[in-house]
Amino acid sequence: MDMKRKNETKFERTSPRVLVMVRTFGARASVVFDAWTKPELLKRWWAPCKMGVKLFECDVDLRVGGAWRYVFGREGEPTVAFSGVYKEVVRPTRLVHTQVFEPMRQAGDAIVTATFDEKDGQTTLTLQQLYPSKEALDGAIASGMEHGARETMEQLEELVSGGS
Repeated sequence: MDMKRKNETKFERTSPRVLVMVRTFGARASVVFDAWTKPELLKRWWAPCKMGVKLFECDVDLRVGGAWRYVFGREGEPTVAFSGVYKEVVRPTRLVHTQVFEPMRQAGDAIVTATFDEKDGQTTLTLQQLYPSKEALDGAIASGMEHGARETMEQLEELVSGGS
């Protein structure tokens, strides 16, 4: 059990415009997929709590062509948002959507492909993010997104493994 809880979130830049994140969770794919797509569950893990960040709004229309939008930030400070449109929804194995960081809309949409591969009751999430340009990916990395993502993946593990 302790080994499952020590899974690392790994990042690899596979090309100038692609960042891949991989993490294995101690839960079935349907559980991880639901946590990734249901607002009541997203609100429990998506924002990095230890950094003082909260998810204030979470809208999900989980269907091809449906939109999603997450508004987040710190109490008493201006909020920011990510949003996009679902391109593929194959529960519980695959999700493809666009993603834009609204304060930098001019940078363009990233295409995010999430796959949920289950084996022996554990699920490996592979998140491939194709950015519109090398500069957009450079900016995302420079923002510290990897640190925040690692924190949220720990929170997601707590949620799906029954630790919270």
